[in-house]
Amino acid sequence: MVGSRASAGLDGYLVETLAATRRFFTGSGTTADTPPPTGTEPISWQVQSLLLSYPDARLLAQLDLLRLAAITLDDPVGGPLGRFIDHVAETSAARLATEYVATFNQPECCLFLAYGTRGRGRAVRRLRETYAASGLRLAGAELPDHIAVMLEYAAAAPDPGEALLVEYRAPVQLLRLGLRDMGSPWADVLDSIWATLPPLVGDEWLAVAGLAAMRPQPERAAPDPAGTPSHIPRQRVMQAQDACR
Repeated sequence: MVGSRASAGLDGYLVETLAATRRFFTGSGTTADTPPPTGTEPISWQVQSLLLSYPDARLLAQLDLLRLAAITLDDPVGGPLGRFIDHVAETSAARLATEYVATFNQPECCLFLAYGTRGRGRAVRRLRETYAASGLRLAGAELPDHIAVMLEYAAAAPDPGEALLVEYRAPVQLLRLGLRDMGSPWADVLDSIWATLPPLVGDEWLAVAGLAAMRPQPERAAPDPAGTPSHIPRQRVMQAQDACR
């Protein structure tokens, strides 16, 4: 019982402390109908959000807090975060920034979850409205469908935020596959996110393949034999159904 109370106290401390690290939103994220966030998922989503943001001096100054938060999480979520935090700590700031830009400039590793969809404009407007309904307002110029923005929203407003992350599981999985194919250290962060979400089942995997087909083809890659305009061919996506759950 004492251990449970201590754990709950640490979780509460981390939720409150991590709320002060928000990069994208102003507002509490709570309304009359939404209680303040509790538990470990808001902790994991805020840590993941920060680690998928541009690796600037502000992020590097927060590594000790992020490491403490990762230690409190169950291994499928916290373990990959700990590995990535170790990578960040062991890599020079200049190299980390260069790797970040080189990695996420690739279409198959796009951080914008509505990118490549026909209705992206509508999706972006809807996301803004969803955030505002939860008492949150975007503070900067980052677009609402950036994965780090959506994760920070989920940390501040867990119920509607989780629903959004579940809705966008296909582009999350596509990003995860792209990072794995590149051997990128950021794949650990996506593995951690994936551990907080329900797996794709059945025809839901078709959405991943369809999104891969719609993404612009990177210049360094030739079209696959089936003509799919993506560095990650449909067959690769479908084969990942079992391997990446």
